[in-house]
Amino acid sequence: MYRKISAIVVPTLIAVGIMGYMLYSVWDDLLLALQHILPAYILPAIVICLMAWVLRGWRYHSILKSLNYSVSVTVSTACIFVSQTVNIIVPARLGDFVRAFILKHEYNTTYSEGVSSIVVERIFDIFTVALLGAIAIFFVLGVPAWFTTLIIIPLAAGVLFFVFLLFIGKFSSENKYIVIILNMLHEIKRASLSLRSIVVLGASSVVIWLLDILVCFAVVLMFEQQISFAVVVLAVVIGNLVKAVPLTPGGIGTYEAALTVTFGLAKVDPGVALLIAIIDHLIKNLVTVAGGIISIYYFGDWVMPSIKEALNSKIGGGKKPDNS
Repeated sequence: MYRKISAIVVPTLIAVGIMGYMLYSVWDDLLLALQHILPAYILPAIVICLMAWVLRGWRYHSILKSLNYSVSVTVSTACIFVSQTVNIIVPARLGDFVRAFILKHEYNTTYSEGVSSIVVERIFDIFTVALLGAIAIFFVLGVPAWFTTLIIIPLAAGVLFFVFLLFIGKFSSENKYIVIILNMLHEIKRASLSLRSIVVLGASSVVIWLLDILVCFAVVLMFEQQISFAVVVLAVVIGNLVKAVPLTPGGIGTYEAALTVTFGLAKVDPGVALLIAIIDHLIKNLVTVAGGIISIYYFGDWVMPSIKEALNSKIGGGKKPDNS
């Protein structure tokens, strides 16, 4: 019981603490910046965010197709919406396990294949984000050394992982747990290392993240800030790389802090920088939650018990699903 409560409450309190401190420290500037909010900029940002979601669903459809599962773009998009909505509410990206449950229920995939498909998606996301950051960093002055380190680590890890996958066929084992891991790695290789997968998943990932960056850029334009596109790219990159460490639900607090620090490189007022970060993240999270609610109704009543079962198995220490 205490484990369940602490698993949810502690990360949430961390998020509240970070946001509370940031809001308190720039409260006067924040109130002044609020006067610049205009629907004419918010609405295009929402449309751009929705475009990114559709493309994200199409990319996931392609990943599942590589694993020999024919899933419509509507279903694949809805799967991501539900899992990401859960990720906003609870920590440690537990919503990813919900997606595996949905695929098992709807298409009789194995849990291994469900997890493998998510791993492929995450690898392309993180590698693409880091790659965009590596390009942007050459156009921004005064970049802290830890920014560079934060970008280089996932790039190097991604390259090493793909090289490792090339040689995965040389490994074998009699241990059933190692066999499960090897099977997953073979699935990941099949879905990510063909020429078609590299081109399709790579190109779509770049467009997805450029759209994500454009959402933030639209908010920057709303506040009439002289922030270069390269700085906006770097801010979103650092924000998402920091958010990849699941300290808080949905990266709330850590994402805003990272964007605020990065916008400081362009000498943006801290209050304005924080408000840009809050509105950018709020738009993305509200679109996600709205899509998640619609998707739950789309799938039907069985989704909520599946969400509860997935969270109980991971938080409560209940019986874990088998791999079949």
